[in-house]
This record gives sequence, C-alpha cells and structure tokens, in this order.
Amino acid sequence: MPRVPQAADRPPRPRAKAAGVYHHGELREALLDAAEALLAQRGAAALSLRDVARGAGVSHAAPYHHFAGLPELLATLAERSFQQLGAAMQARVDAHPADAREQLLAIAAAYVDFARRRPARFRLMFGPVLASRQQHPGLDRAAEASFRVLLDAATRFDASAGPLIALTGWSLAHGLSHLSLDEAFAGLPLPGPLPEPVELMRLMCAKVLAG
Repeated sequence: MPRVPQAADRPPRPRAKAAGVYHHGELREALLDAAEALLAQRGAAALSLRDVARGAGVSHAAPYHHFAGLPELLATLAERSFQQLGAAMQARVDAHPADAREQLLAIAAAYVDFARRRPARFRLMFGPVLASRQQHPGLDRAAEASFRVLLDAATRFDASAGPLIALTGWSLAHGLSHLSLDEAFAGLPLPGPLPEPVELMRLMCAKVLAG
C-alpha cells in the first residue's frame, strides 16, 4: 500500500514576513522554503517566481535579488536536495563504520526513503534541471558529492568492482523509487504482498551483493 505521509515528512511551511523584513541571507532561505512547500503541492511545472514570492511574504521583485529567474531557483532547490540526500546516505554509512556491505544496504534504503518522503523534490532533482547542471556549479558539485558517498562505500566493499557496484546499486534504488512513487507494483501477479519499498530495496541489494 502507498505510504501515508506523516507530519514530519511534510516540507516546512514558510513563515510569511512583511516585504523588506528579511535580512539578506534569510530572504534566500525563505524563498527556497517557500519554493519547497509549493513544489510539494503543485510540482515544478506549476511553479512561478511570483507564487514563491507570495509564499515567502515578500514583493514580486524580491526573488531577483538572489535568483536570475525560476530555473536558477529550481536548480538551487535541487542542489539543496542533493545535499540533504548525500547527508542522509552519509549518516547511514557512519552508523556502520566497519561493515561496507551494511553501508551499501543502508545507503540504498536511505535513497528510497528520501524519494518516498520527498517525491516532488526527488522528481525535480532528476528531471530536466539535472541535464543543465553544468550551468549550475553548486548543483553539479552536490550531485557528484552524493554519488561519491555510494561510490566510496562500494569501493570499500570491493576495490576492483567499486564503480560497477555503485552504478548497479544506484540503478536499482532509482528504478525502485520511481516505480514505487508511480504505484507501478500495484496489481502485479505475485504470490504475495510485497514488502514496504525500503525493505524491498534492502532485499534486492542483498541479493545482488551475494552474487
């Protein structure tokens, strides 16, 4: 069954302030918070800078102090999301410092869990904005750093096959995440109910690592 979102999973609701009240650094974060909240409600295709400004409680011109336009704001939100994904995966690695196999299983589970908890941002991260990441150095660095967490763990597990293991694990986790979000597993002719997506991911990766 689809996972019912919990209160802790919902994106932060930006606190509106009167136009001009935000300090310079606060305004940028407030705009990103507003964009994140609207993204969860509407998706990237229905987002506009005007709506983001309204959500942050500032003038329609205020976003242009920090972002050249909507594409740059979305790229920055994707950058923030990759940073959070990388941090979530690194936390799982740190929880198993002496077990590279368990690190890989935990990373894969963290990936699927992130997608399930933040579906709109997950789709944004791997949507058209990623193809333009060379135009957004911060996004490019964040995406590479998140993959590096997986690659390093895979290399610790098997120094010679690390890159292939990393690509295999990423492909599995990414594919399962999208299939799960699209509810593609519903109604499949299987002998019994499937485990929850995060547990299913662990089982699939364990099978692959067992050879």
